[in-house]
Amino acid sequence: MQFDILIIEDEMPARRKLKRYLDQLEEEACVVAECATVEEAIVFFEEGGKADLILSDISLQDGNAFDIYREIALKSPIVFTTAYNTYMLDAFESNGIDYLLKPFTFERFEKAWKKFLLFRQQVPPQKESTSSLGNSTGFRSRFIVNTVKDSYFLDVEAIAFFLAEEGVLKAMDLQGKSHLMGIATLKEVEEKVDPNRFFRINRSELVHKKAIIRMERYGKNNLAIQVTGYDKKLITSQATTAAFRAWVQE
Repeated sequence: MQFDILIIEDEMPARRKLKRYLDQLEEEACVVAECATVEEAIVFFEEGGKADLILSDISLQDGNAFDIYREIALKSPIVFTTAYNTYMLDAFESNGIDYLLKPFTFERFEKAWKKFLLFRQQVPPQKESTSSLGNSTGFRSRFIVNTVKDSYFLDVEAIAFFLAEEGVLKAMDLQGKSHLMGIATLKEVEEKVDPNRFFRINRSELVHKKAIIRMERYGKNNLAIQVTGYDKKLITSQATTAAFRAWVQE
């Protein structure tokens, strides 16, 4: 099977390195386009360009790569390649499945590629059956969790909250056990669960209403939330506190 790859990178040596690494993979990877600027990438997509995977630097000649992803609604997964570690959270909120800090080795690149292959194994949302992954409302009733050895289903009702931490997304269940979601971003999960039952309390945590035990003031404009199965309290951001108060009473 051939995978179409888009490279967004403004340094020629870096593009050559990526293509060399792609050639070393067991799978066939075809570079369909190379873009050095934000404008070139936007034009590529506006003209109907598509890719199975995007390899994207962040700092480009004419701006920030996130300008592309704010302009174009993408479904393709992105592996970010950058010399900066300050954009990690933004990356995983922009279809990012991995974050490679330059200079990186082929072994590290191959690990990111394997994440992409796991992503491809997931059932496309438009083809998922409501009997196995959703319900009559169109929201997920369970998720597939992939491990090195196997895959298993995690029921939404068993989840206390989702946590995005250091570029990794986890689902914490009501017993306090962590489940590595791996290929998904918090934004993607938020779109797949019922907003009447889950609320994004800050940039990194999405909490299940049924798991909330108690709340208390935390500072001037925040709340500390205690959830089932987790000792550490979750803190609302100042921007979400008022909306959360209204939501939790519904």
